[in-house]
Amino acid sequence: MQILLAEDDDGVAGALLEVLYDHGHVTRRVTHGRDVLTYHRSSDLLLLDLGLPDMDGLDVLRSLRAVSDMSVVVLTARGDERSVVRGLRLGADDYLVKPVRLAELLARIDAVTRRAAARNAVTARKVHVGDVEIDLDARRVLAGGADVELTTKEFDILAVLAARTGTAVSREQVLDEVWGDTHHGVSRSLDVHLTQLRAKLGRPDLLTTIRGFGYRFGSDDPAS
Repeated sequence: MQILLAEDDDGVAGALLEVLYDHGHVTRRVTHGRDVLTYHRSSDLLLLDLGLPDMDGLDVLRSLRAVSDMSVVVLTARGDERSVVRGLRLGADDYLVKPVRLAELLARIDAVTRRAAARNAVTARKVHVGDVEIDLDARRVLAGGADVELTTKEFDILAVLAARTGTAVSREQVLDEVWGDTHHGVSRSLDVHLTQLRAKLGRPDLLTTIRGFGYRFGSDDPAS
């Protein structure tokens, strides 16, 4: 896999380049945010430090998401809640706080890659609930005929629930399908994404929380 590493610390970059090479990944290292926007088209996944010398990494992520849906794993020393929430809302596929165990990083990269491959392999399907249409193949959502702009994670969560419209889906199942086997510790992230998803859809009754279990998208009444 082609990985783009945005990291200005030579020591950290050296360790990451070595372990990524040992596991078969071809990695290009850059030290500035502007280089991410230059070289992202030749890469499959971005490892993004937020403390870059020319641009804040969150601004890099925002600019990247305007032109690309490539997989992004934030890898940073910035572990405050505000930064984590902003990173996820701006479209990061995962967010890791340094120092990170290299084995865990590789597992997270694998999980993000698997989910991206699964999204690309989805068979064309559309789900209609009221005036909301979800095109699982085109990864497009319409509400009242208007496009609803979702982040990658928000759409992934919605897709898990919409594929089982009217059926109760456990919280654990959503975590497993969206974050894979590395979902431990990201439960709060799910809550953040669901809050944003409800707000963007603008139809609070469409996504129901089942206390102590999970969620249901749409009605449980087939006749409605």
